[in-house]
Amino acid sequence: MSKLPVGILLAAGTSRRFGSNKLLHPVTNNTPMLLAVAQKLAEVLPDSITVINQDLMPYKQQLEQLGMRVVVNKHSNRGMGSSIACGIRASQDASGWLIALADMPYIRIETFALLAHKLENGANIVAPTIEQQRGHPVGFSQRFKDELIALSDDVGARKVIAGHQNRLELVPTNDAGVILDIDQESDIKESMGSGL
Repeated sequence: MSKLPVGILLAAGTSRRFGSNKLLHPVTNNTPMLLAVAQKLAEVLPDSITVINQDLMPYKQQLEQLGMRVVVNKHSNRGMGSSIACGIRASQDASGWLIALADMPYIRIETFALLAHKLENGANIVAPTIEQQRGHPVGFSQRFKDELIALSDDVGARKVIAGHQNRLELVPTNDAGVILDIDQESDIKESMGSGL
């Protein structure tokens, strides 16, 4: 079992509020959001996995060039929980998992590294905070494998965290990217204007 956790990038959503596939929208340096987040995660955790839906298959090769293993969630319509389960099933022997969202392109590499380090050193569940707000990505140790694989609905891993509040370590950061997800095009313009 590798001591290094596996990064899981969730990229199988539908972007209903955005109007088109937001993950293909360019962000920093004109890079599509999907690839911008994948690049950061793969830099910190080289054995990372991106969970995609069938629509993103044209980007499989680019993701693999970044070092990502690509897994297609055939049940992506069931929601985020099914994508988490899909990623965990594909990496069951990992020591833990750092689960990131592909619509959060402004998280700093240092934040990914900090949370991965916490998992490597025995943390059970880790999440970043900024000004008392909990953000993403969220990390889980191997002990939560069965509960994560059992997820299937659209609330993600919230119920796993809720059931183990005593094992949750909140990690203070000054990274505003941990709470900034992109739901509509104006979110990108606002975040660009804020210097993120």
